[in-house]
Amino acid sequence: MPVRYAGFWMRFWAFLLDLIVVGSIERLVVNPLFRMMDISLVESNMFAPVSIASAAVFYLYFVLMTKYFNQTLGKMVFGLKVVDLHQQNLTWGTVLFREWIGRFISATVVIGYIIVAFLPKKQGLHDLFTDTTVVHTD
Repeated sequence: MPVRYAGFWMRFWAFLLDLIVVGSIERLVVNPLFRMMDISLVESNMFAPVSIASAAVFYLYFVLMTKYFNQTLGKMVFGLKVVDLHQQNLTWGTVLFREWIGRFISATVVIGYIIVAFLPKKQGLHDLFTDTTVVHTD
């Protein structure tokens, strides 16, 4: 059976669902903890404790889900998974670079995500850096 690469829109919808999951974790875990410790949730500084905790939840979610399951909850719902182009298991280095540094670069250079729609293996900039792509599962 030929590999079916996941295009821009499938990945986009999965990512939106993941953002809902991450936001829910923050609202159910992080915010109540900060309220219990009487730490402000209103600060808009990116170095505020709540901002750092939110970023940690975001990156831990994507890194751990991708490393241990090759997919996030959003990708699971839409039948997608991250694969190595050389059919190897994803290493910690690959996952950390893809989900942390690569995602930051792709978000900063907006075209990093848009190129998924145009490349033959439907890779974003973060995929190109790590020789990975997202495919449909059987």
